[in-house]
Amino acid sequence: MEEKLMSKKKPSFPVNDRFHKYLAKYNRNIKIPVFYDDLLRFSGSIVVYDQHEEDTFWVRCYYADHERNDIDNSLKKVYTILHSDGSDDSLEFLNVDAIDYCTFGNSKPFRIKIRNVLNDSFTYFYVKKADASRIYGLEFEHILSPHRINFLVYRDTLIEEHIAGIPGDVFIEDELPVCDERAKTQIAKQFVKFNERCTIRLLGDMRSYNYVIIPTHDFDHVEYQIRAIDFDQQSFEGSLKVYRPQFFKENFKMVQLVASKLQESSIEQYRREERSLLAKRIINAQSRYKELMRCILNDQISNEPNVRQLRKELYEFSNDMKFKRARSMGQILRTALEFVKRNYEDVNMKRLI
Repeated sequence: MEEKLMSKKKPSFPVNDRFHKYLAKYNRNIKIPVFYDDLLRFSGSIVVYDQHEEDTFWVRCYYADHERNDIDNSLKKVYTILHSDGSDDSLEFLNVDAIDYCTFGNSKPFRIKIRNVLNDSFTYFYVKKADASRIYGLEFEHILSPHRINFLVYRDTLIEEHIAGIPGDVFIEDELPVCDERAKTQIAKQFVKFNERCTIRLLGDMRSYNYVIIPTHDFDHVEYQIRAIDFDQQSFEGSLKVYRPQFFKENFKMVQLVASKLQESSIEQYRREERSLLAKRIINAQSRYKELMRCILNDQISNEPNVRQLRKELYEFSNDMKFKRARSMGQILRTALEFVKRNYEDVNMKRLI
């Protein structure tokens, strides 16, 4: 019953003053010369197809001549702010090769392709409408996951760096069948850990096209990691299943892989490992974590029916009475993370004793 897991469309939530101050303190809130609405003024577009001539749901945008130079210069400036010190020294060596607009999904982002003309290397970044729940998702990813993430917010515009990797749906279809047995076991392990991390931090909608698989070549084998790339559904939906990637039909082959490669004891071990790592990250980033929590606790990033439903399901899942007292998504998220941190500290204390 896949269609019942998700609301039809998630609304966008404004970034309040307290959150803006937090973002400014940690160099996320920086003045930029172009806004999301500026890029909407394209005068034409063509469909972008992949190598198999399939529609990618992206269109390549074209702008009037009198606007294109200003837009290109502004986007190059944004690139230097995101990846460097924001100086103009390297602007002459940069070129905006493409501005693509996504017609699919909630955020409807622009994807900007920037090329260095000196060596022909290129990279991407994204321009989106600023949405508080998405930005909370990015910031929690930075603090609580094994990965750092780079983004900027200014007024109603969000700039996100590109996260490189093989899209999950492409990997499952093309790469997974040809992986050796050792690699499949390792991918199964990483999916268990990824599933646990998303559930605890309430990052929803991790269907296969919303995460990437990152292969890293060691001297005698290939290691794999799974990394989220879409943070739209941070703490919004009411169904707990939305925050558990295992329940999406797009991930069925990954669930099958876990069942065929891992024993129950191994699955529980990897879940415990991920909870412990997450607790350690909370402790190590205590000051920043507490400041972020103060922002989200009283912020509105969902609606009351969703809060009631998720509160009830998490209580039934964990038997922790603190979930019953939560009155907002922020309070539910804090209760979930503190539950993990408290259990880790209790186990650690017993080991020391």
